[in-house]
Amino acid sequence: MTIMKSKSTKSPATSRKEATHERIVEVAARAIRRSGYGGTGVADIMQEAGLTHGGFYAHFASRDALLAEAGDRAGAESVALAARVAAAAPAGHALQAMMRAYLSPQHIEAIETGCPVTALGSEMPRQAPEVRRVATTHIKEMIDLFARQHPCWGQPVAHTEAMAQVSALIGTAMIARAVDDPALSEALCAATLKYFIDDTS
Repeated sequence: MTIMKSKSTKSPATSRKEATHERIVEVAARAIRRSGYGGTGVADIMQEAGLTHGGFYAHFASRDALLAEAGDRAGAESVALAARVAAAAPAGHALQAMMRAYLSPQHIEAIETGCPVTALGSEMPRQAPEVRRVATTHIKEMIDLFARQHPCWGQPVAHTEAMAQVSALIGTAMIARAVDDPALSEALCAATLKYFIDDTS
C-alpha cells in the first residue's frame, strides 16, 4: 500500500512570516530581561532581529502585544528549566535542586536568559493587563511546580510553602543582583538556601 503524503497547507510565505515572528519574540524575550519593559523599544528589537521598524505591525497589534508574547516566552522558558532541574534530581531532592539552581551564581548572573520575574518584578505592576496576565500565569505555574515536589503534595500546606519558597527565591535573587558587593550577593543566596533547604531536608 502506498501512503500519499499530504502537502503542507502552509505556504512558504506563511512559514517565513512565522519564523520571523518567532525571531522577534525571541529577541524581545531577552531584551525585556536585559533592559526592562521601559528600556525595551520596538525599533531596537527589530534592529536586533535584523528587521526594519516598519515591519513590526505585520506581526503585532501593539508594543504591549509584543511585550506580552515576550513575557510569555521568557516565563515558559523559566518554568521549563526548573522542571528539567526537578526531573534530573535524585528522588526526594527535586525541591532542593530547584532552589540551588535558582540561586546559583550562574542564574544570578544570567539576567538576559534567567527568570523574568526576578528581572522584571518591580516593573510588572505598571504594565498593561495582558503583560501582567502572562506573568501571573507563569508565576502560578512555578508555584505549582514547587508544590508538586513537596513531601506533603496534595495537602494545602504544600501550596502554602511553595508560595513562600518561590517568593523568597525571587526576592533573594532580585536583591543579590541589585547589590554591588559580590560577597553580600553570595551570602544572601547562601542564607536563603540554608533556611529553606535545612527546613525541607
